[in-house]
Amino acid sequence: MLATLQVLGVMPSLSRPAVSNDNPYSESLFKTLKYRPDYPGRAFETLLAARQWVASFVQWYNHEHRHSATRFVTPHERHVGQDGALLAKRADVYEAARAANPHRWSGATRNWQPVREVHLNPDQPGDQKNGKKEENNKVRKVA
Repeated sequence: MLATLQVLGVMPSLSRPAVSNDNPYSESLFKTLKYRPDYPGRAFETLLAARQWVASFVQWYNHEHRHSATRFVTPHERHVGQDGALLAKRADVYEAARAANPHRWSGATRNWQPVREVHLNPDQPGDQKNGKKEENNKVRKVA
């Protein structure tokens, strides 16, 4: 991918080594793009061919690709406010399935509540910036 960008005169990201969240949104998008089954194995023949492929990718990404971080709704469904109704229907289906076959369920059904805020590489519980986590660990050891 880097060689292709260089041939095309595109300046690659200057992300730092071993820093996964330097530009997480673009990196996530590029990973999704590269793992598409129709990702081209070689350079496009023309600029028009490249633009057409990207347009079809964007169409798929926004209208067909269901994102796990948003409970498997598409970006379009989320942006136009359809996610709440879709997720409510899914919750009803799961609850009906659980009621019909309770022996097949060992716990609660999947959480189908709408996700209001999405993060790539979210802070984990206990993660704090500026070394405060380390200080808190010292306090816990003493206490």
